[in-house]
Amino acid sequence: MRKLWALLAAALAAVVLSGCGYNTLQQQDEQIKSAWSEVLNQYQRRSDLVPNLVNTVKGYAAQEERVLTEVTNARASVGSIKATPELVNDPEAFAKFTAAQAQLTQSLSRLLLVAENYPQLKSDQNFRDLQSQLEGTENRIAVARNRYIKSVQEYNVTVRSFPTNLTAMLFKMDVKPNFSVENEKAISAPPTVDFSKPAPPPAPAPAPATNK
Repeated sequence: MRKLWALLAAALAAVVLSGCGYNTLQQQDEQIKSAWSEVLNQYQRRSDLVPNLVNTVKGYAAQEERVLTEVTNARASVGSIKATPELVNDPEAFAKFTAAQAQLTQSLSRLLLVAENYPQLKSDQNFRDLQSQLEGTENRIAVARNRYIKSVQEYNVTVRSFPTNLTAMLFKMDVKPNFSVENEKAISAPPTVDFSKPAPPPAPAPAPATNK
């Protein structure tokens, strides 16, 4: 008899939890984790491209030290933040992470614009391959971010809606941070680069030796 009552209680609990949105919250939370994991994967893919890109540009435009340093520092700033799945539950840490990624995006945009001043660099096959990989990665980042944004929006609506908001409060499931409008504007804003300083001319070839 006790086993029967236990089974009935479990079945009743399952019905209650399902009816109050508990299962929906769990499913949406898992979708967010999956979407966030893909965002991190694509950000890491981009970060891995930076050293080779910087070294390639440096080979042709070492004098662009400021832009090269900006990119290197921005990558270091991104790497200093521990990007864990729990980051999506900490609005302050999430904001710092997204701000660091936005700074890296802007720095890379400036670096690519500076490259326009160096025809030899633009024609370098390694640079062209890296640029193509970077562009593809940026597209994948945009897709991953959009998936994450939609997942969080659905989850947050569920958390705020009645009666699932009562379940969310009971199990301490709060709204999650999302990419802000200001962050999106910062990423999409075109970078400003000073082209007033022309690229230096190539060094003159050494004079041929003469026999006296």
